[in-house]
Amino acid sequence: MIARFTQYLRETGQEMKRVSWPGRDELKESTIVVLVTVFIITVFLFIVDTGLDNGVKGIVKALG
Repeated sequence: MIARFTQYLRETGQEMKRVSWPGRDELKESTIVVLVTVFIITVFLFIVDTGLDNGVKGIVKALG
């Protein structure tokens, strides 16, 4: 059990040396893309949620 765990840690360390880490500029660009995407999706969901909320309230008011 301990031998397998030690081998796992050794292999993980070797794999981490092969990882291609992004540079500072690439990291900034990716962060901006993620933030803009999250903002757009948030606005879209807000609009859809508001529309559905008003629609359901309208139906309930018409039936009540």
